[in-house]
Amino acid sequence: MTAPNTVPGAIAAHAADPGGAAVTLERVTKSYDRGRVTALDNVSWSFRRGTFTAIMGASGSGKSTFLHCASGLDLPTSGTVRLGDTDLGKLKETALTQLRRDRVGFVFQGYNLVPSMDVQRNITLPLRLGGRRADTGWLTEVVHRVGMADRLDHKPSQLSGGQQQRVAVARALVTRPEIVFADEPTAALDPRTAGHVLRLLREAVDGIGQTVVLVTHDPTAAAWADSVVFLSEGRIVDELPRPTAATVLTRWETL
Repeated sequence: MTAPNTVPGAIAAHAADPGGAAVTLERVTKSYDRGRVTALDNVSWSFRRGTFTAIMGASGSGKSTFLHCASGLDLPTSGTVRLGDTDLGKLKETALTQLRRDRVGFVFQGYNLVPSMDVQRNITLPLRLGGRRADTGWLTEVVHRVGMADRLDHKPSQLSGGQQQRVAVARALVTRPEIVFADEPTAALDPRTAGHVLRLLREAVDGIGQTVVLVTHDPTAAAWADSVVFLSEGRIVDELPRPTAATVLTRWETL
């Protein structure tokens, strides 16, 4: 097992490599309250296609702001965010909304399912909003991957929390996004159910080449990733490749 690399030069070298990147951040800063509060401080990083990255840090470290800027949910105060070759800062709001719908997948802690829609309609909602028809073969594969083929006519209220989160994962995958951002998707789940959801994300990376970025506070969840990136006071301070729960916890305790 490779120990955490604390050499700043190693982090800079990774950040400077945009080749094959799904999302690239260059010198991104996000400030609030007229510049008096800096949530992200000159952050540069890239997420390579077909990888699973976990983002960790203490409360207030900038994790959520990092995810929001990287995914286009929010724009940075300065710096550049690119999805593939697309500079998000150059898009008007309508184009940015369309990009998030068609090219980015989201999985949140709160599931965000539509109560009045059944499972199938919840999964295909992003496609319908974009005026697109579902690829029947791909939809069938996604539904089977998340284990919800026998629940397609059920409403969210008829599902357990773990089942609702699996529907949310399917919804994130059905558009074949370039990257999936998962924000604390297992925080409300019991350990066994959380493991099922994390396995789905891991299999999406290994089986279909999906790119996944997971924000979490849980070392066990982070251990499913290929690497863990640590944030502190709005800056990236370390990267841990090939993590285990034990090595993540050890590094976490030194932040």
